[in-house]
Amino acid sequence: MAHHSDSVFSQIAKAPEDPILGVTVAFNKDSDPSKLNLGVGAYRTEEGKPLVLNVVKQAEQKLVNNPSRIKEYLPIVGLADFNKGSAKLIFGADSPAIQENRVTTVQCLSGTGSLRVGGEFLARHYHQKTIYIPNPTWGNHPKIFTFAGLSVKTYRYYDPTTRGLDFKGLLEDLGNAPSGAIVLLHACAHNPTGVDPTIQQWEEIRQLIRSKALLPFFDSAYQGFASGSLDADAKPVRLFVADGGECFTAQSFAKNMGLYGERIGALSIVCKTSDVASRVESQLKLVIRPMYSTPPLHGASIVSTILNDSDLYNEWKLELKAMADRIISMRTQLLEALKAKGTPGDWTHIIKQIGMFTFTGLNAEQVAFMTKEYHIYMTSDGRISMAGLSSKTIPHLADAMHAAVTKMA
Repeated sequence: MAHHSDSVFSQIAKAPEDPILGVTVAFNKDSDPSKLNLGVGAYRTEEGKPLVLNVVKQAEQKLVNNPSRIKEYLPIVGLADFNKGSAKLIFGADSPAIQENRVTTVQCLSGTGSLRVGGEFLARHYHQKTIYIPNPTWGNHPKIFTFAGLSVKTYRYYDPTTRGLDFKGLLEDLGNAPSGAIVLLHACAHNPTGVDPTIQQWEEIRQLIRSKALLPFFDSAYQGFASGSLDADAKPVRLFVADGGECFTAQSFAKNMGLYGERIGALSIVCKTSDVASRVESQLKLVIRPMYSTPPLHGASIVSTILNDSDLYNEWKLELKAMADRIISMRTQLLEALKAKGTPGDWTHIIKQIGMFTFTGLNAEQVAFMTKEYHIYMTSDGRISMAGLSSKTIPHLADAMHAAVTKMA
């Protein structure tokens, strides 16, 4: 029998768990009945169960009942109706960029795939190979852009003392970025901090970016999921499109339609002219074809069915608002629970932050203590998923936070 040391891979070290997905691995091994997983960025109902939206079930039923539906390959750029609908959703139905055919949209493998395709396109065709990402940001961002062939730098974003935005630092760092550099911006519901600029601050960011000829690249993972309004959450992106300048937008339908495992997203590039847009699209195809050939059909058909049927679309907006409202109410309840306990410190940032996550301000030791003593699982940076909470589990979390703050100060 061959000995394991004979393997051509015997020199390979065991890789560490992904810091976010690793939280779930640890959670699954815990047999304590009070255990709570606040690590994963996926919506849960008040009962702690995953949710398949009613409109998604209806759309799937329509697709199944359609006898002429086939399973042929999509074009390299994906499903045309899905692409059109996605661009309209983020830029607005009346967007001049869409009307003037200055937008190219390609269907990609959710947000991650959209970022990767956009990154590889830029590494191949753009004169400036540096992308500035906020500090902190989603853990996958630096890796996606590095592997895409860009050099990654950071700009200041979060201020731990106020648990809010370091606006001065942000403007300073982007002001010092070389002309033409790419800037990654979270369209809304910044992950992991839940801290977003105000619309006035967005306007200042836009002016700075345009005056320095920086290239904005939006990551829109939470449209409609943050505030409950699709239009409100798209405002920052639309500011940048309204000035006639160019920008990139990666969209994901994982959160706002609950289509996580369908891997469904889009990359839209707003160009100066329709001629440039069509040339850009021709080159995007050359990035995509050797990567995965063509994107998946099913998720795109679901989204397209919902976006292009006014009844389903209106029902989706209600379901989306209900998800956003539940998360907002979890914020209020957690703040009240901490106040009732007299937990030391100011916790009002919990209700000021927005979207799936709260950046609690708890440190790695406090997080480890909460996991060990209270079986509460979250990432070591103190980020908790508000969607993983319910009225029933908030008292347990508040107890754990109170203990961590008082005992591990």
